[in-house]
Amino acid sequence: MAFGRWLAGAGLVVLTGAVVGVYGGSPAFGGEGRAAVPVVEPQSGPVPATEAQPPGGARAVPARQETAGAEPVLSGKRRVTIVRVGAFESGLALLDGGRLAEVDDDRGRQVFVPTPLGSGEFLIKAYYGGGTGQPVCWQVRNPGNSRPLFVRGAACRAGDPAQRFVIAPAPAGGPREYLISNRWAYLRDSARSGLILEELGDAPPVSSFRFNDTGPAPRRK
Repeated sequence: MAFGRWLAGAGLVVLTGAVVGVYGGSPAFGGEGRAAVPVVEPQSGPVPATEAQPPGGARAVPARQETAGAEPVLSGKRRVTIVRVGAFESGLALLDGGRLAEVDDDRGRQVFVPTPLGSGEFLIKAYYGGGTGQPVCWQVRNPGNSRPLFVRGAACRAGDPAQRFVIAPAPAGGPREYLISNRWAYLRDSARSGLILEELGDAPPVSSFRFNDTGPAPRRK
């Protein structure tokens, strides 16, 4: 009887080990046949949120941050002008029938209202002059043929991912200096193509932008 009980106990140990192997120890494989990260036991206490990686392994730099309400210029209640840090006597303008550009005159829409959507994402509404008329919103455009992404104006649609921009403080930047991105592509200046959006991989962002408060936002209609 003792020998029989020993065999039953050994069988239970083997069965338990098999269950652990199925749910905790055996690697899972993705569509390309690579072993996934092993299962990790949950940690006690809150776990910081992380951003999913884009296709190809490029990482978001830096991680998205919840900034709405941290600064008045990001509250949706103030209008701003936006200037690239390091630009010489030029600011951002959404040109009529065209794209976002840097100008040193009064062309296009140069008044912007970053309107929070939550999770650090914003609609960036563009107005003429002191904030008159109906706004249009920044929207990412992919021209194809391996040409870089750029920003153009479009009717505002909060549910359109191409219009949901992340605005996060620039690392080591000054007051109201931000990085602007959309789905891991960061707004930057290109000597060849002007303002473009580009996935950075492991490289640091090369352009940051200063938001200058110019007064109350236009009343919402």
